[in-house]
Amino acid sequence: MKYTRYLSVILIFLFFFSIGITKAQKEQFIAPIDQDGIQRIEVLAGEYFFNPDYIIVKVNIPVEIKIKKEPSLVPHSFVIKAPDAGLNIEESLSSEPKIIKFTPTKVGKHPFYCDKKFLFFKSHREKGMEGIIEVIEKQEK
Repeated sequence: MKYTRYLSVILIFLFFFSIGITKAQKEQFIAPIDQDGIQRIEVLAGEYFFNPDYIIVKVNIPVEIKIKKEPSLVPHSFVIKAPDAGLNIEESLSSEPKIIKFTPTKVGKHPFYCDKKFLFFKSHREKGMEGIIEVIEKQEK
């Protein structure tokens, strides 16, 4: 009986630990290059998330992100601050899609996030509303 209780506690701990690990893993989205030479991505923002939250693009090829937020009263934004890499974006989001255009000029990983915060509560970024744009080298064929 005593061992059953300990085993139950351990199993519950392992279950919640595995949920945390799964949530921490980001699914990578590789932006395709359309026939017109532009890398296009669609992003959905919602209650403290971006989907996808890990985007891979190629350097020196134009990018268009079509982004919108889920319908709600909560304001959200899309921010990337990496001007040395051609990424300096601050856009408020709505449920109507916006097109954000840029051309990344430097290889590297650059965070994007929502900078909204209500009073003394945690910011949306602190609640997990962030992601990565990874800029990689073009591969020659």
